[in-house]
This record gives sequence, C-alpha cells and structure tokens, in this order.
Amino acid sequence: MVTEKLYLRQNVLVEPLFNQWYAWAYLISPATSAMYISNLHLKIMRSFVANPQIHISALKNPAMIGGPFINYDLSRLSEVQELIEETEKDQTHMIEFAQDVNALNEILRNEAKGYSLQPLYQQIPENLKGYVEIVYDLNNNPLIRFLEGLLYKSKYYNETSQSLLLSTINQDSRSFALSNPKLKENDSLHIKIPFKDERIDELFKTRYVPQPLSYIKEMLEVKDKNSDLLLSFFTDEKLDKYPKYDGDAVRIRYFGHACILIETEKISILCDPAISYKYKSEIYRYTIADIPESIDYVLLTHNHQDHVILESLLMLRHKIKNLIVPKSGGGALQDPSMKLMLESIGFKNVREIDEMEEIKIDDGTITGLPFFGEHADLDIRAKIAHLIRIKEKSILCAADSNNLEPKLYQYVHNLVGDLDVLFIGMECDGGPLTWLYGPLLPKLLPRKMDQSRRFDGSNYEKAINIVEQLHPKEVYVYAMGHEPWFTYMTSIVYTEESRPIVESNKLVEDCRGRGLKSERLFAHKEIFL
Repeated sequence: MVTEKLYLRQNVLVEPLFNQWYAWAYLISPATSAMYISNLHLKIMRSFVANPQIHISALKNPAMIGGPFINYDLSRLSEVQELIEETEKDQTHMIEFAQDVNALNEILRNEAKGYSLQPLYQQIPENLKGYVEIVYDLNNNPLIRFLEGLLYKSKYYNETSQSLLLSTINQDSRSFALSNPKLKENDSLHIKIPFKDERIDELFKTRYVPQPLSYIKEMLEVKDKNSDLLLSFFTDEKLDKYPKYDGDAVRIRYFGHACILIETEKISILCDPAISYKYKSEIYRYTIADIPESIDYVLLTHNHQDHVILESLLMLRHKIKNLIVPKSGGGALQDPSMKLMLESIGFKNVREIDEMEEIKIDDGTITGLPFFGEHADLDIRAKIAHLIRIKEKSILCAADSNNLEPKLYQYVHNLVGDLDVLFIGMECDGGPLTWLYGPLLPKLLPRKMDQSRRFDGSNYEKAINIVEQLHPKEVYVYAMGHEPWFTYMTSIVYTEESRPIVESNKLVEDCRGRGLKSERLFAHKEIFL
C-alpha cells in the first residue's frame, strides 16, 4: 500500500448516481423520483432489451442524442436486463407510489366536479394516504398537494439508492446523462454512499489537502481488489493554490453555460455552478482549479438539470457558505422544493428567495427578480433571476428568462434602475414539454400540443426589448449549453443556421450598433467592472 500522501486528480470525474442513473434534482425529491423510475427509467430499459437495434440506430443521428435511447451495444443487454430486475425488486414501493399517483389523478378527473372533496379521501390509494392533500384551484380544477417534508421522512426517500461513480475523464465527450444507466466498467469505481455523507466532502478536500491512500481507502470502504483502481485516481502533484482576487474592481468570470463567478476583494458569488475538469484540450476554460477556497454565496436560478448540477454542487459543498434558491409553489408534483432537496443531501444554510425579495451582502445586495417562461407553461414557481448589486455595480443573471410580457421589465426597471451587465439565455427553440416532464404527466399529450409547449428562452425581439427596458451597458448571451464538455447535460449541438445562434447573433449585432459591449459567450470570459 502507498504510504505517501496523495491528491485527488483534477480530471477525476465523480458522478452522483440514483439507482445507477445519473442523479439530478427530480431523482432526489421522493414523489418525482418515483415517477421517473416508473415512467422513464424502466420504460427506456425495457425498450432497449426488447429492441436494442432501435436505440443503436437512433444514436447514430446526432439530433437524437437527447432522446430516450440507451447508449450501449448488444454486449450489455444482459446487464440492462439485470438492472430492470433489480429495480423492479428494490424499487417496488416507488413503482407502486407512481401507479397510485396516476390512479388518484384518474379518480379526481372522473369524480371531482366542484363539490366537496372530503368523501374522496376514502378513495385515495393506500400508498398516498397521509402524504397528499386533495384540493381545488379557483376554477374548480382538482389538484394533488404532496406533503414533501413528510415524504422525505418516509420509506419513499431511500438514501441507499444514492452512490458515487469515480472514473477518469480526458475528453469533452460524454454520453447524454438522463437516458443512460451507468453499468459497471473496468476503469470506474462504484461507491455506495448517501449524498449527505460528510465523507464526500473529505474526498473532494483531497484535491487540496493530501491524505494517505490507506486513509482514503478506509474512509470510502474500498475493497482490496480495487486498491490499484483507487490509486489511479490520485497523484502526488499538488494543485496550485487559488490566488484570491484582491483587486479594486468587480471581476466576473464565465465558466461555461450559465456558470458565472463574481468576485470582489471581500466576497465571492457563484451562479448555477457548472465546473469543467482539467485535461488537455484545445479549448481553454476555467476549471475546478479556478474556484475560490470558499464561496460566500451560490445562487441557483431554477430546478432544471443543467442549472442545478449535483455533480458540481457536491464537489463544491465543502466550500459553500450560503446557498440561495428560488421558492417553490409548495407541494405541486412538477415543482418540488429545491430547499428540501438540497438540505436532504447535506447542504447547510440553504435559503429561499422570492420575487423582489432582497438579501443584504457585503458591499451590496442580491435581489430575486421574476422569471417568466422556459417551463413549457407549467405552474412552476421555483425559478428566479438574480440581480447582484455590488460596489455600486448591478449584474443581472437572467438565465433562460423568456420575455413573454414586456410590461414586467418596465415595472422592474422602475424599481431597480439601469443595469451595468445583463446575462441572458437565448436557447429559443427548447425541447417540448414531454422531453423533461413527460414522466410526471397523468396522460399522454397530443403531439401537436406537446410540440407547442417548449423549454424556450427569449429570441432576438424579446431579448432586445429587455435591453431597451433595463438599459444595460454590457449584454452577454449565455446559458446556451453549447460548450462541448456540457452536451452530456443538454444534448445541444448547434450549427450556424440554428435558430438560437441566428437570433443571438442579431442581438449581439444590434447591441454593438447601440454602442453596448456585447458577445455570445463560449468556453470562458473575464470581465472587469
């Protein structure tokens, strides 16, 4: 056994898994995780076993990368079948929960006609009794309200389904995360450990503070047969100490997608963390080595898999002092609480922020601004744009906000005044409703209806209207998901003819014509205010 102290390599990929699937927020929240197990994971795996060639052929087309297709060849067929059988056995209670949610929806659709719902409580399926409230909205539409806090204390939140998968990454290419179970590989190490376990923080601290391999092996309960594999993830090469920013200006660094780091000599703020690993590449980017030793505030804009990235959040958890998230609607299946989810997996000092609510920070404030659109017209409250005022500068991280009603930004400007910097997403095509939320729907949508409801941000006309209303000095298009190391999460591959590229080009050109600094960001950018 190696006795010298070693560091975790900068190109070690640590993927959080749920039941051997890549973990994202909706696989943590109990009610939604049940729906995805039953209505997505099992369906995809059964489809692959029944006709693997359909999956293999589909993934030869780049446009199908983000579809419900498993990226394995025929040699892995038996392993997928084994995972189906394990899932059906170990997740029986979750499958039954999902079935009962669909059954209750059917009961309400047939019998809740505006009269008292009290008699229907007797018909609530047994697995849901005590965990749901049935109510009407003001138009007499029946709704199910899930008691999330109670569900997290029940058998429906089972930490034994959580684990980590360690491997080495040397290139940007990765399989699309949401449609592919993680099967055993000779060069990967599967560690059964719940996400809230502090040993995860100790693992990531070894990037900066070395430990003997024996300590790491014992801490992670790695078997002797995997000692050499564990050793391959560590090095005696020390990570250069992060030089704390101590300039007089406000420094902004773009890490890719929607990840923005804002620093002054007193404070650091990281929005929607999406951190790349360090390996040889022709594309320069900031990596984990460019993250401060401690992060005062992490801000999350909304609960989509490309903005709440558990892979990045877990590696940073030991650095994060405060985590600011949007407030959810309170019990709607499609809108689980981000606060409860993050607290359940070990994050401390998680605070919700509502629309127009303000948090005081050193030299400024963080204000939550309304965030319209990009959620396929579903009633989802857990979305917020963050206005950071710091050292008399104002920076708006608007994420994928779709300017559906220009009056909103008129009212916002009346309250917050002109901006210095606007970051706006312009992925104005977006996937259809069922691409992400399909497993939550009680009934299939007609294709035409589904295609009309998109996860789309602002196009040129909508974005330039925001510019005209908020008067920023600098305008940056971000959150486009087109960095090659991020396609595993978005499946986006643009061409110059792609509508988001065409529309964002028009915005950048128009802004520059008005004398504003403007750019569509890619890979990295450093800005000083």
